[in-house]
Amino acid sequence: MSQATIDPETTELATQPAGDAPVGARITEAVTGYVHGNPAAVEQAVVTLLAGGHLLVQDVPGVGKTSLALAIARAIGARWSRIQFTPDLLPSDVTGSMVFDQSTVSFAFHPGPVFASVVLADEINRSSPRTQSSLLEAMQEGAVTVDGRTHALPRPFLVIATQNPVEMSGTYPLPEAQLDRFMMRISLGYPDREAEARILQAQADGASPEQVECVVTPEQFDAILARVQAVAVVPEVLAYIVAIAEATRLSAEVRLGVSPRGSVALMRAARARAYMQGRAYVVPGDVQELAVAVLAHRLILEPGASARGATAEAVIDRTLEQTPAPQP
Repeated sequence: MSQATIDPETTELATQPAGDAPVGARITEAVTGYVHGNPAAVEQAVVTLLAGGHLLVQDVPGVGKTSLALAIARAIGARWSRIQFTPDLLPSDVTGSMVFDQSTVSFAFHPGPVFASVVLADEINRSSPRTQSSLLEAMQEGAVTVDGRTHALPRPFLVIATQNPVEMSGTYPLPEAQLDRFMMRISLGYPDREAEARILQAQADGASPEQVECVVTPEQFDAILARVQAVAVVPEVLAYIVAIAEATRLSAEVRLGVSPRGSVALMRAARARAYMQGRAYVVPGDVQELAVAVLAHRLILEPGASARGATAEAVIDRTLEQTPAPQP
């Protein structure tokens, strides 16, 4: 890809109206007031929310994954639900089922826990692939089909799935099709001493998710999503995203590279980050900042590369170094 130049004056782009730009930052601030330790990961979670995507949190137990889902739901004033994925969980336990109603002598649909704006799919890799796949339509289409009838899910709709990368006994690896539905994969990690001290102090003071500030209501959220989608992406930046995706497909270390769905996810996430930064246009820095979180979990490395210690994150980092970015 050749070097390209982006001229803000010729793109006829303006910054966001005063008072609108802080919405994403205010949601992040509200969540980080309750979830201590990794503000960058919280910001990526909020980017996923604003981009209309879904989030995979891969981390050890006890670092705040459930607290993150609770805090996000509270910050947007939305209903949330938690599904504990276990080997005996059935798809109908997630989506809901038809139940016979004796009063009307007919079957009626009883919604499952997926009918919430924020759904925490806890330890998603502990259930069978059949149950995991019950989320595919919900995550892709924002709807659930039961007995031939389609039921729309609430808006906004965010799935936050968790999995423990250490304890793999009795788990089912997420198939590539399921992984590809997650816009980002992040890790909260262990907090530093200062952050952990704040966690202890907050618990000692009786902190609860109810104390998280409600920044925006679900009714207002559609308008915010529309503003995010209106963020401009000039052709040079689109070409940059395509070049990154293509480079992963041509890499000798990669067996399966980034799909077009991954490219679209990176563009949508970059728009959301630009919106959070108060810009009405995407810059290459937005793409670079989010590329690892959006793309790494979509790669399948060659067995030889994995044996040599290569990682998907390192492949994306190297791809960013080798792919020329448009110059502002």
